[in-house]
Amino acid sequence: MKKLQLSLLTATIIASSAAIAVETDTAKQFNLDPAKAPAQNFDLTNWKITLPELTETGKRKGKALEIDKYQLGNTKTPYEHSEWFYTNKDTGALVFVAPNEAPTTPNSKNTRSELRAMLADHYGEPKNNFVVASHPDAKAYGAIGGQLKATLSVDQVSTSGNFKKNGAFAVVIGQIHGSDNEPLKISYRKLPGHEYGSLSWNYELNPIPELQDAKDENGKKLRQDIRHNVFGQYNLREGSAEPIDGIKLGEIFAYQVDVKGDTMHLSFTKNPGAENEEVKVFSVDLAKGNYQGHEVDQGYGKDWMYYKAGAYNQCNTKKDSSGCQWRGMEAGDYTQATFYQLELNQ
Repeated sequence: MKKLQLSLLTATIIASSAAIAVETDTAKQFNLDPAKAPAQNFDLTNWKITLPELTETGKRKGKALEIDKYQLGNTKTPYEHSEWFYTNKDTGALVFVAPNEAPTTPNSKNTRSELRAMLADHYGEPKNNFVVASHPDAKAYGAIGGQLKATLSVDQVSTSGNFKKNGAFAVVIGQIHGSDNEPLKISYRKLPGHEYGSLSWNYELNPIPELQDAKDENGKKLRQDIRHNVFGQYNLREGSAEPIDGIKLGEIFAYQVDVKGDTMHLSFTKNPGAENEEVKVFSVDLAKGNYQGHEVDQGYGKDWMYYKAGAYNQCNTKKDSSGCQWRGMEAGDYTQATFYQLELNQ
């Protein structure tokens, strides 16, 4: 028995050492400096961030904290938050943290430490967002298409939640958001007791405005997410088998989103740069509509959109949502994602 315990301990040490080596090599690959603040390692000039705490003064008093693009992207007096948005002092990577319970934005039950692309200064102006090439007024917007590249690890998801809810134990790490709905949400979900988590992405059907909140004959909303597995399986339940084709907490992977013309191209990479690298790709015509035969979907050809990235915690304490708890950070009721690369090209 002692020999077995020793071998297990040795294996754990070897695995931990290998993970640290990968993190260090990845940090070197992207020229990250642990002594620098986020804006000094990453170009944040076209992003603003929402954080999970209350604004104490000014126009946003009482609302979730928001740091504008000029403060966030300033490299001379760079912004950093010791709890929710900071540099990993060992690697220089960018850490996003969001607890299960904290202030949220008005239209969401979920907390976030998340970036929102800002191509201009104000939400309402077309130049702040992008469109697909066939948009009837494309020249009025800030960009036609664009690219988001990320290399990251998910280090923590909530340890509490309702196993029957796909939002429990999950975090959204990248998005394209439209005026109402999202043509893309990239999610990671890992059940308690599992070593591996699952990576997936969603396309949200985009009905005409009059049908945004309409339901079918079975009471199901017409506006729904169409989910796609990448590594693992998004809808695992209590007692489900381990998704061994998935991704572990702390394991580095990558995604890339390219919107060219009218098409959204997605690329997901497990074990990037290693001999056992695995890549999966998808593509969607955003202007076409009728996604996978859903006639209610009008597509996003006439909509405006913007990129998001970070940690958007899908766990909240609402029983009808994900049924998660808030027992504190020490109990593991939070989510954390660490980015080694975050590049917006628009």
